[in-house]
Amino acid sequence: MNRVYVCNCFGVTEAQVRKHAEAGACTPRQIASACKAGTDCGSCVRRIRALLGRGACRTEVADQTQSALAGLSELDEAA
Repeated sequence: MNRVYVCNCFGVTEAQVRKHAEAGACTPRQIASACKAGTDCGSCVRRIRALLGRGACRTEVADQTQSALAGLSELDEAA
């Protein structure tokens, strides 16, 4: 099995970061809370951001954006 490490300080792999993202972690801080990645030297935070930016939480953000836009439309119609 090929493991690509994101955080060498705590031995956290890309697969682990993706697993935490799928479970709802959408920020480097939330990943850190889940597995400590990014809490020691911090050199992996940019890589974690890049992994999260590749769609890990975009669905949730898109749903929130759609809800907010729908709410604005309702306000416009009421006015």
